[in-house]
Amino acid sequence: MFWIKFSLTVIIVFVLISIVKFLLRHLLKIEKVKKEFFSFNHVNELHRKIDKGLRTFSTITLLILTCVLVVFYPDFMYLFLIAIMTFMVLDYLVRAFFEWKYTQHPKQAILTLTEMCLIVLAIILVIELKLLGPY
Repeated sequence: MFWIKFSLTVIIVFVLISIVKFLLRHLLKIEKVKKEFFSFNHVNELHRKIDKGLRTFSTITLLILTCVLVVFYPDFMYLFLIAIMTFMVLDYLVRAFFEWKYTQHPKQAILTLTEMCLIVLAIILVIELKLLGPY
């Protein structure tokens, strides 16, 4: 039952993000930029380096945090989710900054920030409303 709820939640969030991005594109007249599906889509070389450093730092931090939480503080596993959300927000903020500052389409940053806010809001709602069951 968990996987059905999880899949349905992910689909709803994905559809909601797609609809909001579509509406923002038309309301704000933002050009659609073609991106590869499973690609990092770095704006420039500096963005690639910063993104790689952030991903490396977040991976090491999350591994250490997981070990510490599992061994010493199993009641505080929610801190792991907070850390994941923090690194996700940092990743989106870096991408939005580079889209705003270094691309020919600076309005793309609006779509990136909107997507970030919707994902964070969805995660908070799922946790607060206990949509995936007790934990």
